[in-house]
Amino acid sequence: MGRAFEYRKAAKMKRWGNMSRIFPKLGKSITKAAKEGGSDPDMNPKLRTAILNAKAENMPKDNIDAAIKRATGKDAKDMLEVNFEGKGPHGSLFFVECLTDNNTRSVANIKNHINKNGGEMLNRGSLDFMFSRKAIFEFDLPEGTDIEELELELIDAGLEEIEEETGECIVHADYKDFGNLSHMFDDLGIELKKATLEYIPNTPVEIPESDMGVINKIIEKLEEDEDVQAVYTNIA
Repeated sequence: MGRAFEYRKAAKMKRWGNMSRIFPKLGKSITKAAKEGGSDPDMNPKLRTAILNAKAENMPKDNIDAAIKRATGKDAKDMLEVNFEGKGPHGSLFFVECLTDNNTRSVANIKNHINKNGGEMLNRGSLDFMFSRKAIFEFDLPEGTDIEELELELIDAGLEEIEEETGECIVHADYKDFGNLSHMFDDLGIELKKATLEYIPNTPVEIPESDMGVINKIIEKLEEDEDVQAVYTNIA
């Protein structure tokens, strides 16, 4: 499946570092989805996807249920989805997704994390041509399934690329086809392990390991922030 696949797996294992940071972030996504579309996953595709991704990270059912209940509580806060863009040392670029109940706090914190570690905040839209938004699906290939036949089925729903290695599959598509492919997987009876929208660099850059220390510091500071849901870079 190649280097890109291995990189994504390594990044997935490393991201956020531990459960004490990842579960609150996943909980925010669940709460927002439930607040916007209702608490029934069968009637709310966005909530169903948020729960799927939480389960992929081994989030306990009690935590998931609590996040859904928070959406209907009298003190439930409105969550705003905001993105930030920045550049760091050695040609590194950052696209940061946040989910926050206080945009002023998020702006100040993200700017601080980037600027204090040798980077610079960019105006929104500066990286529009540097990243593409993609729908990413992960699943185990059902036993007896022909990968080439499956590929033909999924092309009609928007498939751009499918990678398979030892039965583990990753499907890539344009973000606009997220819904089409989700329905197709349901129709085919394929149980997804994860379904996300991600920003993929159009031109990844190779950065020597000797220069990665300061860049990793920026990434770590961003991922530790309570409002940050995901950090994407242009690093190969």
